[in-house]
Amino acid sequence: MLRPLRNLLSATKCLPSRCCSGFVSRMRYLNRLKEDDEACVAALQNSHIFLFHRLSPLLQRTERGTFRPAALTSSDVQLILERLGSDTSLLNESVLISCSEQSQAQFCLDVGELDQAAVEEECGGNFIDLKKSLFLLTVAEAPLVAKGQALLRWHQTNRFCSSTGQPTRRNQAGSQRVCSSNGIVYYPKMSPVVIVLVSDGKCCLLGRQASFPRGMYSALAGFCDMGESLEETVYREVAEEVGLEVQSISYSSSQHWPFPQSSFMLGCHASVSPTHTQVRVDHTELEDARWFSLEEIISALRVKTPPRKCDPSALWLPPKHALANRLIAEWMDQQQRSEGGA
Repeated sequence: MLRPLRNLLSATKCLPSRCCSGFVSRMRYLNRLKEDDEACVAALQNSHIFLFHRLSPLLQRTERGTFRPAALTSSDVQLILERLGSDTSLLNESVLISCSEQSQAQFCLDVGELDQAAVEEECGGNFIDLKKSLFLLTVAEAPLVAKGQALLRWHQTNRFCSSTGQPTRRNQAGSQRVCSSNGIVYYPKMSPVVIVLVSDGKCCLLGRQASFPRGMYSALAGFCDMGESLEETVYREVAEEVGLEVQSISYSSSQHWPFPQSSFMLGCHASVSPTHTQVRVDHTELEDARWFSLEEIISALRVKTPPRKCDPSALWLPPKHALANRLIAEWMDQQQRSEGGA
């Protein structure tokens, strides 16, 4: 299916040629920082650093009442560490995330060993759980903190070689870890997950896990089993979770998702026969799953943030930048076009 490629080409055509050239320059700059420890150390001194406390990102409230990730300079972070009596060498544990359009390197650093309230007071912000943060940040900002948390978590859980049990050492950028015993190189990994929006032609099927906030429903999702193709995983997951047999599948797009521990989400649309739509929920997988009409989806997509006190019957959806939300919005657009052309 060529739609994702067409979307990418359309977006590229909207950019001046110098922006495309700038993108290439930034990618090559980032690659050099990953390969050259000395260059990375130099970049860190003039970088922006996003702080985390036990994997929760630091957010600041803007004058408009919205939230943004707190982008601190390396000198800001060093001063905070000094004021709180911490070893300033902690700054060297920062992990490279990306760089700005001005080619300023962006790092993340977890200060979980410091007093949370003290850091918040110094920075004028709050450490907010990542799941909540994703509802507060813009589409452009959310992936940055998601990637930062994913990298920090990976380093925390890969301090030892799975082959020898010996400690691993990270490079300066944090883009790899190497076994101190036999030199095995480890790179951050993501687990492939299919996320699929099922439709019977008139309604779409959404499910919820017991861990979801009240009223929240999402597209069906599941990890790919060893040896499975994308299509095979979709067929199996839909059959397992809701007892339906998929007739056709189309690919939409993909996304990194930091939960539960860095997933690579592969988004699809799937159709089932309109004469075989009885849902039989596997309650070991889902708390509930049901069909939603176009009108219900249109209403739910208008909700910007989850209500604090939610009517159990009310529907709200994953945050706007989540792939599940994108799939639902695509389905809505397709239904509206179909109805308009009918």
